[in-house]
Amino acid sequence: MHLSLQGVIPIPLREKVTANKSGMWNTTLSLTKGEYVFVQAPSGTGKTTLIHILYGLRTDYEGNVKWSDSALKATGKEELAMLRANNISVIFQDMRLFPELTAWENIDIKRRLTNTVSEQQAHEWLERLGLKEKANSIGSTLSYGEQQRVAIIRALVQPFDWLLMDEPFSHLDHANIDKARALIGEVVHLHGAGMLLADLDKNDFFPYTKTIYL
Repeated sequence: MHLSLQGVIPIPLREKVTANKSGMWNTTLSLTKGEYVFVQAPSGTGKTTLIHILYGLRTDYEGNVKWSDSALKATGKEELAMLRANNISVIFQDMRLFPELTAWENIDIKRRLTNTVSEQQAHEWLERLGLKEKANSIGSTLSYGEQQRVAIIRALVQPFDWLLMDEPFSHLDHANIDKARALIGEVVHLHGAGMLLADLDKNDFFPYTKTIYL
């Protein structure tokens, strides 16, 4: 699955975008499944806006975004839902867990929808990321770091051609970053997928094939 952007400018950021050169905004860009893309985005350049646009959550932009032949602005609700269920997964900066559900329930809802990963495998991932004892804890009681790890596992229990990540390790210490990125790398490789990680600062979390300055 290809991702292409043509002249995309977020309307709320139009003045800032047009005044500065960007490797993604207001340009033509094509990315191919299997690429590991790092988007370095200083504060205020639209990092989270980019992730939301690519996931189809925002349409307040000029230009075109296409996933293969599907133009996001012309994609209906059912087609968009199928695209998200089968081709695009995301780790949001704000996690977006259901606060009233347990850590396991937040993961299992996604797992049951696609039946891609077994219940045993998902529990093993919880243990790998140090969450075995937190599986039955209510989401709202988890620390930010615990919520982030739950959100990472939730994103991995579905099929995907691309994994979008918005500061996926911002609440983790070095030890947990190493565990989380190892798991993400294994699953992305298993799917033969591409990844796009947006963050504020340069990093070497993954062996990126392309770096873009937002």
